[in-house]
Amino acid sequence: FLLIQELLRVMRTIDDRIVHELNTTIPTASFVGKVDPSQTCKQLYESLMDAHTNRERIIKNCIAQTSSVVKTLREEREKAQDDVALLKQLRKEQTKV
Repeated sequence: FLLIQELLRVMRTIDDRIVHELNTTIPTASFVGKVDPSQTCKQLYESLMDAHTNRERIIKNCIAQTSSVVKTLREEREKAQDDVALLKQLRKEQTKV
């Protein structure tokens, strides 16, 4: 779970730095002839879309895995209703989802 959180944090970097990315992508008047703004904007857009697609895939995978763990813990909980540790683990996993 911590690995997934770290991966998602890294993947958000481009979103967190969007103003900087836009400022460096769109040329100032002195650099207009040296940079193709439509191409650099297109590359930035594609980069954003790739990052969002990958992040969405990871989040959905995490939800699916955690939901599976919750299902298993619920089944175990039905068999051992007095197990407080099991209940705590179930609640923790439900919170993650």
